[in-house]
Amino acid sequence: MHIDCDSCIADKTQACDDCVVTFILHSGSSLDLETEEIEALELLAEEGLVPRLRLVMDPALESGDADPAHFDRDRRRA
Repeated sequence: MHIDCDSCIADKTQACDDCVVTFILHSGSSLDLETEEIEALELLAEEGLVPRLRLVMDPALESGDADPAHFDRDRRRA
């Protein structure tokens, strides 16, 4: 799974402070995770040891209908 903070509608909001990507990288960016790594992070989050993944994909970016370089940051949600 490729996680790209630039395609997350919560990028640079308070949600980033409580996201496992920020926890791992100490800043939002991008991260590639294998299925086993995602499962391990989910288990750690369930026990409260790491934050949950707070990624919220913009539907247009997820479907490939929009270019992340032209993403409208005003549409972000916390």
